[in-house]
Amino acid sequence: MDAQPPRLPLDPRQRAMLQEMGVRLWLPGDGSSGDRPAAPPAVRPRAAPQIPATSEPQRSAATSVPTRPAAVPTNTAQATPTGTAAAEHALLRPPRALYPDADPAQCPPALGNAWLLVAEGVHGSATLAEQAERLLDNMLRALCLHQHPQVHLCTLELAPSGPAGAGVDAALADAVAQLAPAVVLVMGRAAVRHCLGRSEPLGQLRGQSFTLAGVPAVVTFDAPVLLRSPGLKPAAWEDLCRARALAAATA
Repeated sequence: MDAQPPRLPLDPRQRAMLQEMGVRLWLPGDGSSGDRPAAPPAVRPRAAPQIPATSEPQRSAATSVPTRPAAVPTNTAQATPTGTAAAEHALLRPPRALYPDADPAQCPPALGNAWLLVAEGVHGSATLAEQAERLLDNMLRALCLHQHPQVHLCTLELAPSGPAGAGVDAALADAVAQLAPAVVLVMGRAAVRHCLGRSEPLGQLRGQSFTLAGVPAVVTFDAPVLLRSPGLKPAAWEDLCRARALAAATA
């Protein structure tokens, strides 16, 4: 014989509330006969609310269901093209010697034949440009490159109109052929896009091996980014040390 469930202490008011909620009750000893639960008392259906008559325009507005506008699919290939460098107009300035008065006799042989730096021009106030130039100079001096007369900088200029990005490749190849650098230092996202054709974040490209016209290339942050994020300076210093090691290997 099955055990009988315990009796719940429900008063009539609680039972009525449960029945109004649609909960069927069957409790032993509640007056029902047999093992089956007694049928719940019939619940009188509530009268439907009376809706006042309205005019035809009002009735249409009341009964119409607003529909959500269909979502228009976005073409991500057009919104964010993969060839970002091809969509930008860029011009690579001729190489400029940073320390033309340096004595070649005082240049450490481990620095290699020459260095080529490629970086985007600094936009903004003259103060920002001066600070970026001073920071870059301090970084190069820490590598003793201020003693090297063959350290050159090619500035990359971006503009809404002008020569296509393909002209950067030809200008860069000419600079490499002219200077025969031991290493190329590619500084900043714009320089990486136009010189290496890569759009990944610099944090992912750092430490990878690249070549430009057969010359080893090192990717690092540019001076304006280092001014905004000083915490990246140790990483930039690692990149410069790696570039110097590559230059020493070719010396």
